Amino acid sequence: MQGDKISCAVTVGDGCTAAMTTQASTKVYKAVGSKCSEQVLEATVGKDALLAVIPDPVTCFSTARYYQKQVFHVSGDSNLVIVDWFTSGRYESGEKWDFTSYKSVNHILLEEYQPLFIDSVLLEQGSDCTIAERMQEYNVVAMVVLLGPKLKHIQDQMQDEVKNVMSVQLHPPTSGGGRYAARPQALHPQSPPLVASCSPFSRMGTGMVARIVAVSTESVYTFLRHHLAALEPFLGVTPYSSS
Repeated sequence: MQGDKISCAVTVGDGCTAAMTTQASTKVYKAVGSKCSEQVLEATVGKDALLAVIPDPVTCFSTARYYQKQVFHVSGDSNLVIVDWFTSGRYESGEKWDFTSYKSVNHILLEEYQPLFIDSVLLEQGSDCTIAERMQEYNVVAMVVLLGPKLKHIQDQMQDEVKNVMSVQLHPPTSGGGRYAARPQALHPQSPPLVASCSPFSRMGTGMVARIVAVSTESVYTFLRHHLAALEPFLGVTPYSSS
């Protein structure tokens, strides 16, 4: 609701594992005036520990204002999974990118508050161009952060698969001779239903961030179920398996 402020502090002890999730999408209702809904999470992840923050998406209703900040304190061998994502609103009912503003901030800090990963996403309505005009047909924006030695194999697999899939979708073969010649491309080719990219971060290369935009929420759920399935031995269940 407008004006609500939720603050949460979490500590995961050395060698322990914890998961934070939601029962359904976080709904941010209409705002009156300049009142904003806020959610703040501060977490400390111990040595050889794992924290997985794997919520359902945030859905902002028409005129809503939402601000979220998440700060994670980690050590050199901490392990962290962050899924941070939001939708255009109740787009199946025609309410698409009609909220007033959405801001999400994520900080990962090493000992002595050394910045390891700093990220901020801001969408707000403009006088010259609306959010809907900028986002075009896409309805979902997501970010996945994987950090730590226990998650290296998941990082490698995700980067390889995303690279292979996107190279086909965004760079189709040109027409020409030969058995596998492509048909002539349309003058106005349709945008892919899901676009993703992966980038490593940190000096030691122990972190990776994936960014996704998609037409449908279900396609992102499918992406997350597939790429995070390898967390099942740590968590006892596959993330988003019931979504």
